[in-house]
Amino acid sequence: MTGTTTILVVDDDPDIRELLEDYLGDQGYRVISVATAEAMRLSLAEQLPDVVLLDVGLPGEDGLSLARHIREHFDLGIIMVSGAGETLDRIVGLEVGADDYVAKPFDPRELHARLKSVLRRYQQRAAVSGDTVPENDSARRRIPFGVGTLDLDSCQLLDAGGGEIPVTAMEFELLKVFAERPNRPLTRDQLLNLTQNRDWDPFDRSIDIRIARLRRKVEPDPRKPCVLKTVRGMGYMFVPRK
Repeated sequence: MTGTTTILVVDDDPDIRELLEDYLGDQGYRVISVATAEAMRLSLAEQLPDVVLLDVGLPGEDGLSLARHIREHFDLGIIMVSGAGETLDRIVGLEVGADDYVAKPFDPRELHARLKSVLRRYQQRAAVSGDTVPENDSARRRIPFGVGTLDLDSCQLLDAGGGEIPVTAMEFELLKVFAERPNRPLTRDQLLNLTQNRDWDPFDRSIDIRIARLRRKVEPDPRKPCVLKTVRGMGYMFVPRK
């Protein structure tokens, strides 16, 4: 990992900030650490990091609210860090668009592994997005996906008017996996393998939460999914519109 990779640590615990500054600094990252929501917003205005390590339990505006703000305005990785380690926090964190979740106390090596996984997904997406693509739209790989269109060349989900619908790197990978395997039931374990997201347990709710988020973006009626269908006893299946 090069020193140009920047990590923003947002945590009100000075010991945690010092630990991450030292450990991640030794791994070759550039680490910026702040203690408050206001300081995080100021830091983002000055320079966008590659990943934000965001404490859930910040005083004042909490980490979940900040994660929602980041996801609505920026395309960068978010790892939630919580002292509670409660399932509810983890679920809500994923629902607001976090890429991963680590509970305190954490092993810095585990956090580093999760950090590398999130960075890899965003860097792969950026590499594809930065490729030169033909100007003729007909030459682009665009797949109708529910109410939107998946552009595999630009790594974007587009609405009917051609505007971008924000998705995380993991969400885009899921869409791509489904688009390449239409009308084929995929188990949670297969989805984790195909997206190279093996940090998650296939029996937890991470895939279900991400599918629920994607349904709100691609389904005509998310309450009655017909694009990303649940296959009882199996998993999920992408059904292209006819």
